[in-house]
Amino acid sequence: MSLEAAAINDVVMEDLFKTHYLQLCNYANVFLKDTDESEDVVQGIFYQLWKKKESTEITTSIKSYLFTAVRNTCLKRISHLKVRNEYKETIIHLYNRDSNHTMEKVIGNELEEQIKNAIENLPEQCRLVFTLSRQSGYKYGEIAEHLNISPKTVENQMGKALKVLREKLKNYLIPMF
Repeated sequence: MSLEAAAINDVVMEDLFKTHYLQLCNYANVFLKDTDESEDVVQGIFYQLWKKKESTEITTSIKSYLFTAVRNTCLKRISHLKVRNEYKETIIHLYNRDSNHTMEKVIGNELEEQIKNAIENLPEQCRLVFTLSRQSGYKYGEIAEHLNISPKTVENQMGKALKVLREKLKNYLIPMF
């Protein structure tokens, strides 16, 4: 059936709808793999055709026109959905990255505070030996000479400091075995 704009009236539209609706929905479903989406596409095409019936000029067969409109609309939807999904994945990735970064900062700040408190609560000589070794980079012999104590005392004080720190920070340590 070939139609000119003047020939499209409500009776013709109803007849077209009844005749082609199911076939067009099935055709759309081949592309979209979603019955509801397919029906939305076909209904949208019929709505646009009805809305613009005064100005629409169809030079091919109406069936060919409708199937072409369904195919083109489905391809546009698929393209749009692809872009939307890529955008969604990008947003999720950015959110996760930012959330992880924020969480790492919070945990890092908390750990830093816990380490600082644990070091401050060490006995004075332990704290001094630990600080000179780990924060200032002195070797045991240099610490012994600087504090005027034996290298063995430095070693014992470091062992004691590490034991206390391991105990106080055990919730933050990753088990090795």
